[in-house]
Amino acid sequence: MILRSVTSGGADGEDSSAGVERYRHVRAPEQPVQPAVLRAIEMILERYFEPITLSALASEVFVSPFHFSRIFAKATGVTPGRFLTAVRLFEAKRLLLTTSLTVSDIVCSVGYSSVGTFTSRFVRAVGMTPTEYREPEVGELLVAHSAYFRRLPALRSLREAGSTCASLQDGNERLAVRLQFPNGAAPANVLVGVFADSVPQSGPVAFGGLADAESADLTIHGVPEGTWTVIAVADHGAGRRPAGGPAFTIGTATATVTPFEPSEVAIRLRPPALTDPPIAITLASRRTPGSQQMLAASRAHLRAVA
Repeated sequence: MILRSVTSGGADGEDSSAGVERYRHVRAPEQPVQPAVLRAIEMILERYFEPITLSALASEVFVSPFHFSRIFAKATGVTPGRFLTAVRLFEAKRLLLTTSLTVSDIVCSVGYSSVGTFTSRFVRAVGMTPTEYREPEVGELLVAHSAYFRRLPALRSLREAGSTCASLQDGNERLAVRLQFPNGAAPANVLVGVFADSVPQSGPVAFGGLADAESADLTIHGVPEGTWTVIAVADHGAGRRPAGGPAFTIGTATATVTPFEPSEVAIRLRPPALTDPPIAITLASRRTPGSQQMLAASRAHLRAVA
């Protein structure tokens, strides 16, 4: 199943094979990837709603679980389990935004057996409840990319979200970002977000944007100290790009921000690939006291376990 643009609406009772069929026509990764990894990704996309284990994936591609985990992480940057979780959450968000299915039905559709378990994990990862995620502004401020779907809100919406983004934290530092587009890419609207996770499920701790930019420099203000994942997404516009140029590009880098010296990072953008874990985050802030309490409780539990 594929996350469609929230502006196009959606219908219930979709055919789950539609996404798999599109998969066969998606751009291959720029770097060579072992066929076992591509087959495993296809299996995850076909069967994410079923119980899938590491052993089952490894058996499907005829390699040992240890070797499979190693080559999968090398190709995708995450473990098979994290990739599967990203696909499930991406699909859950799609269904919340584009269908009228109940949360219970969505839970069953994405491979979870308990509404309570799914809700607590969703709140912990996303920062709001599944019901809050259905608010209109969540879809309006959706930033998403996968092998099939790419979306970047209008730059005006991004500016308006600057003071209300759910995950924004207080920070005093600046991060200089140098963006490099691939050859033949048209100017693009660009969002650069600073995230705590390499596969984020909630909004950035800080972000910045550019309109009609080519390869350029951007300074993001208000970045907290620490080591962060910096993700850039660029919409090159189907109507403006030259023939053969990419419509959408992405790039990722790691940056360490300190108050003692200038913080800089360079990001080379490229078209999305099959091996990219799908990401869908919103810049909308919809946290209610209830979701804040659930989030605080889950974090307290994690500290106790640690």
